[in-house]
Amino acid sequence: MRKKMFVRLLIEYVIFGIISFLTISLLIPQMVHVNTIKSESAAMYRQANYIASAYGPAVMAGTDSYIQSATAQLKAVDRYLQCDVMLVDTNGNIAIDTYGHYGCIENFDPSVSGNKYYFEGNFFGTFDHDTLSVIAPINVNYTLKGYVLIHKDIDVISDKSNTVFNYNYITMLIVLIYSSVFIFLYLARIYLPVRKLTKLTRGYAEGDLSARAHFKRRDELGQLANSLDYMAGEVDKLNNYQNKFIANVSHDFRSPLTSIKGYLEAMLDGTIPPEMYEKYLNIVLFETERLNKLTSSLLTLNNMNQGMMLEISDFDVNDVIKKTILTFEGVCSQKKIQFNLTFSDKTAFVSADYGKIQQVIYNLIDNAIKFSNNNSFINISTYEKGGKIFISVKDFGIGIPKDSIEKIWDRFYKSDLSRGKDKKGTGLGLSIVKEIINAHKTTIDVISTEGTGTEFIFSLMKSKELPL
Repeated sequence: MRKKMFVRLLIEYVIFGIISFLTISLLIPQMVHVNTIKSESAAMYRQANYIASAYGPAVMAGTDSYIQSATAQLKAVDRYLQCDVMLVDTNGNIAIDTYGHYGCIENFDPSVSGNKYYFEGNFFGTFDHDTLSVIAPINVNYTLKGYVLIHKDIDVISDKSNTVFNYNYITMLIVLIYSSVFIFLYLARIYLPVRKLTKLTRGYAEGDLSARAHFKRRDELGQLANSLDYMAGEVDKLNNYQNKFIANVSHDFRSPLTSIKGYLEAMLDGTIPPEMYEKYLNIVLFETERLNKLTSSLLTLNNMNQGMMLEISDFDVNDVIKKTILTFEGVCSQKKIQFNLTFSDKTAFVSADYGKIQQVIYNLIDNAIKFSNNNSFINISTYEKGGKIFISVKDFGIGIPKDSIEKIWDRFYKSDLSRGKDKKGTGLGLSIVKEIINAHKTTIDVISTEGTGTEFIFSLMKSKELPL
């Protein structure tokens, strides 16, 4: 993997460097030349305008002595600028030329430049080589009298462009060298963690979930490492939970089966006399009911894990509560438990899965009855808030210890305080409640004080339209 990844990236970088180098080598010289031409012509044009205003009117109207004096001064400008300075009249007749040209410029026509103030070429055949020429008008009393011409050898400008390009070329090579070192170090900084993560994931695939990346980085690789660490932790928790789940299921099945087997064998071998059969058959029936309830709960949770399908409809949750309470009439009579119903309205229509919400209410009431003291009350209320219907089930029983509140949703969990009261419980009722509530994309909260009681509150979306 190292060769494939690292070499590939290295080759791609080399190809990129070559393409960039060739592109720059072809484009930069032309760009530098064009920019040099523009900057040189601008400087020459400024100088030409200065000469036109300072010397032009006097030269056009001046004597030979003044022309000689001006020529001497302009030759100093010539040497400084490395240019040929000309002053000509409108017909192209040369009044001053620092290079010694005399006579007339053949076919002289400044208008051929269009809107540009500079020329490239031999300037109407004046020179035997290409020059960069600028032209500035000489005006006397708003009348055009002539022109100032400044010429500079193109080769001189090209040498300057080449010098600039060479500096750019050297700079580019330095940048490429530094970038190569940077890219190499960057690739190494990326590859080494990737190799570590690859080794880590391979270990996870082989079943070793104890290793962790422990990357102290805030970039994408750090996020990936943290995600892998989290995933490994969750999978490890899942494996532990699975093992615990199997152990709990085995225990909860083995205990009633052992009792049933023992009592039936005792009846068959005569250890239990016939007159005691009814008592022990009731115990067998009780244990059978426990097994049936446990099996039903496990099947329910398994179906939920495979993806809970909700059949959403509009119904009156107050009516569901009233009907559900009736199923607990017998056990409530035995424990002398009474229900206090408080509904903010006569009806409370919600949009939810009728059967599953009925199961939620049943499990919460069943849980409240199990852990309520005799001669106590269970308060059930509904109220509307923020477009939702809130349902509360509150008992005044033994309560839940603080350190157990977060665990009550775990499968097969039973607090130590509950074990004496919850003989028939499977430890799955609240897990089923949580799964159903989550499937409805809402929440359920629990408020409990040990020795005082427990309150469960969940919400459902209110129906947008009341059923007819």
